[in-house]
Amino acid sequence: MKYFFYGTECPHCHVMLPLVEKLNKEGAKIEILETWHNAENAKKLETFDTGLCGGVPFFYNAKSKKFLCGEATEKEVRDWADS
Repeated sequence: MKYFFYGTECPHCHVMLPLVEKLNKEGAKIEILETWHNAENAKKLETFDTGLCGGVPFFYNAKSKKFLCGEATEKEVRDWADS
């Protein structure tokens, strides 16, 4: 499973969200989880981000264990999603 964690008021997250949605339309199957207003999603974020990034946007691929912190290029996100 692939996850994209974001915060509603996070400007960096809003830069990344359209890309994640684009990749999902192409079949990437990235679960999008808001963490600033959803305690359950925030707890899930903590299980994957064990000091790796410390915030959002945070991308985590549970299969490959690869992650991205903050804003990333489309190529970086595609490579992460394909890993």
